[in-house]
Amino acid sequence: MTRQERVEELIKQEVSEILREKVSDPRIGFVSVTAVNVSPDLENASIFVSILGEEKQKAEAMKGLYSATKFIRGELGHRLELRLTPKIRFMRDDSIERGSRVLGLINKLEHEKLVPGNKKRPQRR
Repeated sequence: MTRQERVEELIKQEVSEILREKVSDPRIGFVSVTAVNVSPDLENASIFVSILGEEKQKAEAMKGLYSATKFIRGELGHRLELRLTPKIRFMRDDSIERGSRVLGLINKLEHEKLVPGNKKRPQRR
C-alpha cells in the first residue's frame, strides 16, 4: 500500500468520525464518506460523500459540509501526523443510490419472471 493510499484511508476514517462526533450542523444528517482521493503531493483531498434523503435534503447537507470544511480541515490537522494538512473539498457520490435503484429493477424483473400466469410479452423496437 502506497503512502498516498494510506493517507486516503486515514482521512476517510477521521472525517467519518469528525462528522459523526464533532460536527453539529443540523443540515448534515445521514452522510457517509464513501471514498477519498488525495493528490500525489498530498496537498489536496477530494472527499466523496453519500447522503440519504430527498434532493432538497441532499443540497442542504452539501451546504452544511461546505460551511464546515474549515472546521473539519482543522480537526484533521490535529489528528493527522502530516507536515501539511491537505485542502479538502466535498463531492457528492450518488453511486450507492444508483446501484440500489438498479438492484431494485433487477429484483422487479426477476419477480415478474417468476410470477405464474404473467402474460406480458416484451415490446419489440
